[in-house]
Amino acid sequence: MTLQERYRLVLDHFRRHLPDAETELMYDSPYQLLVAVILSAQCTDKRVNMTTPAIFEQYPDAASLSQATFDELFPLVRSISYPNNKTRHLIGMANMVMDRFGGEIPMTVDELVKLPGVGRKTANVITSVIGKQPNMAVDTHVFRVSARLGLTRNARNPLQAEKQLVRHIPKELVHIAHHWLILHGRYTCTARNPRCEDCGLKDLCRHYRRLSGRKGGA
Repeated sequence: MTLQERYRLVLDHFRRHLPDAETELMYDSPYQLLVAVILSAQCTDKRVNMTTPAIFEQYPDAASLSQATFDELFPLVRSISYPNNKTRHLIGMANMVMDRFGGEIPMTVDELVKLPGVGRKTANVITSVIGKQPNMAVDTHVFRVSARLGLTRNARNPLQAEKQLVRHIPKELVHIAHHWLILHGRYTCTARNPRCEDCGLKDLCRHYRRLSGRKGGA
């Protein structure tokens, strides 16, 4: 099987079974999504969704958040992982959005990564979810699933995986392929005890082939 054929089969599978895949973070605006994604680093979407409503009620936009003090915001972030850093990042992000971008969330990766608490993965999430830009955010799920399925080869870090995925996934599908891979990793191709028997991709999965000791073209 060629790499091109592998990508085609994987993408066709997801198109059939997850046609409406989207982020599980709750948001109503680019500002809210940015806050949620900053909070989601090394934290579950479920926990973030439990936390953000109170933040958004008290700080509905970047302007109000930029006026927050650490002591005011921290109690609302306390239940999230790394609350001290994330509290500072949120306030710093809001201040820079106001000072440099006129209160509007920027929509390019190069601009977004200048914001406190925003790395390449977060910037890729924002631009792909909001703007449907062909940017691939590689988190632990995407990194694991793409390697197991043989979509990436010998990628040593998220950036290498990102470059391989974007090179082979059709441009118009990159933004949704990000969600396909995340959701597959979250609910089927889990890090421990993956649900291989329930997976429609197991016959072309390199990881399943190793686990089962099978031989063949996968």
